[in-house]
Amino acid sequence: MIKLLLLLLSGAKLGKLLVSGGSMLLSLAVYALVYGWRYAAGFIALLFVHELGHLLAARHRGLDVGWPTFIPFVGAWVELKARPHNAETEAFVGLGGPLLGTVGAVLCYLLARGEGDLPWLLAVAYAGFFLNLFNLIPLSPFDGGRITAVLSPRIWLLGVPVLVALFWWRPSPMLLIVAVLAAPQVWQALRWRRQHADTYYTVPLATKIEYSLYYLALLGFLAVMTHDVHEMLQSLRQAAPR
Repeated sequence: MIKLLLLLLSGAKLGKLLVSGGSMLLSLAVYALVYGWRYAAGFIALLFVHELGHLLAARHRGLDVGWPTFIPFVGAWVELKARPHNAETEAFVGLGGPLLGTVGAVLCYLLARGEGDLPWLLAVAYAGFFLNLFNLIPLSPFDGGRITAVLSPRIWLLGVPVLVALFWWRPSPMLLIVAVLAAPQVWQALRWRRQHADTYYTVPLATKIEYSLYYLALLGFLAVMTHDVHEMLQSLRQAAPR
């Protein structure tokens, strides 16, 4: 009986791994049909690296977390099986994704430049920089919302005009979905009162300053790299023979 139970449990773990791998392959196939297999493989790899950052950070803090799940043109995510112990832990897990994702994008950028500005690999690097920058919007469920919550949930209110501006610039059904998911957090931020807050958001000032510096440094770096790589890609397109 015990052996059977262990076999079933191992089968459940294998099933979750198959779901993660299957969703990754499905996304790879869909992106390959639209953008070509090289770009698709690079893009999926960067998505995986981003989610791996969350997974490693969560496990470092002793949290139960599942393997990444991918959905074409939506992205990927890892599922936390339990709420983080406090806002600092949530910020630590939230920072892990864009931090490791940025490292992956930098590696793609360096490889692309080292090989003489490979357009497809430079495009992958741009996608990595842009998506990690996009994820730093200070509004939950973005990673930026999880990181800045260590300061105060009221920071989420700063993300609302950013989301509105993005929708005005590039209307997208995905942004509408994000807005629906963010609505409860915005309502929570509006109602949040420090004197009535639970200990979840009780964080030392030094920790708040530390995460603020991490967030601003990563935000600034990604903004610069997103802009510069975009300009490089524009130059390559203009120089390409017609």
